[in-house]
Amino acid sequence: MIRVIVADDQQAVREGLAALLDLLDGVEVTGTAADGAQALELVSRLEPDVVLMDLNMPVLSGADATRRITADHPDVAVVVLTTYADDASIAGALAAGARGYLTKDAGRAEIGAALRAVASGQLTFGAGVSRQVAGALLDPGARQAVPRAETPPDGLTAREAEVLGLITSGLSNAEIAAALFVAETTVKTHINNAFAKIGARNRIEAMRYAVRHGLDHD
Repeated sequence: MIRVIVADDQQAVREGLAALLDLLDGVEVTGTAADGAQALELVSRLEPDVVLMDLNMPVLSGADATRRITADHPDVAVVVLTTYADDASIAGALAAGARGYLTKDAGRAEIGAALRAVASGQLTFGAGVSRQVAGALLDPGARQAVPRAETPPDGLTAREAEVLGLITSGLSNAEIAAALFVAETTVKTHINNAFAKIGARNRIEAMRYAVRHGLDHD
């Protein structure tokens, strides 16, 4: 059972999210917060697995609350759920320690998948913001369009390069497996091999690499 706290300053949104999450198998809403300070207090008292966090809240912002939670409670994962999808908001949330970033047009299935992913130690981003996640973390001088190389760089195989591009599209391992018509274990092998070759420690670094080398292009 994944224990979740919902933090949003709009009561209707907060209550709606709590009701939606209660319909998901394996998810339990243990508390709701109207601002970042309340979220921090509830985390200390209830010890949830995940906080579903809005960014724009009074008293203590979602980004500041995320920074405090991830510093004081490293076992608690924060997934940002917000209306904002600009580079500054995404980069700020990730710098604060958020493990996931979704926009409020995400459906129940996508939110549930994100909760399960971060609860198991993964990073997760909505498909609509995945490329922006990578772009937000690039140096300003590296944002120009990058042509796709004829041969994948750094000894990557064509399939490993393809998998990196699909990661940048926001797909999970299972979704990549379905897209490529291969087993999920095969995808994990490609990811492990690709990460070793490019020196990536996580999906964020892999997405940055993919954008820099044009692997995210259709």
